[in-house]
Amino acid sequence: MISQGKGILYAAIAGLLAMLGGITWYASLDNPQLAMAQIQITDVNVQSVNNIEGNAKLEVNFLIRNAGEKTFTVSSIEYELFADGKSLGRGQYSAEDIPLTGRAAFYPKAQVELPSTFKLTNTEGISDEFNAIINKQPTKFSAKGMMVVESALSLVEKEFETSQ
Repeated sequence: MISQGKGILYAAIAGLLAMLGGITWYASLDNPQLAMAQIQITDVNVQSVNNIEGNAKLEVNFLIRNAGEKTFTVSSIEYELFADGKSLGRGQYSAEDIPLTGRAAFYPKAQVELPSTFKLTNTEGISDEFNAIINKQPTKFSAKGMMVVESALSLVEKEFETSQ
């Protein structure tokens, strides 16, 4: 037979586990709405060129759309940038060090453009693309990667592939 003290302890533990499970379930209700976030690369602009070191700073702009009914923020976008189908390297937009309340809010049906700085280094493999970009010749840019979408209680990692 279980003593009264042990019974209360078991009931408290069971209640605590049920409460934690309920909170986790409730938080996951946002996930389908967060997964409706859309991302598109809109623009790639040359900010500066350093011919001595053979690199350039590019501004890569992503348009984020909230197609759902839940307000969210984007904490990070990790991407691989391509020019005319050739990989230029990896880049990142990050707002992870900014509190949730200080980030750009994506209200339902809203869209916001987020800029990311990309450092492009001239190498033998991408020399033609590098010269075309810094000389502002027509170039088709695309990106693929992962975007982290967050609400107050939940977060979703969404893979994407986008082109101009």
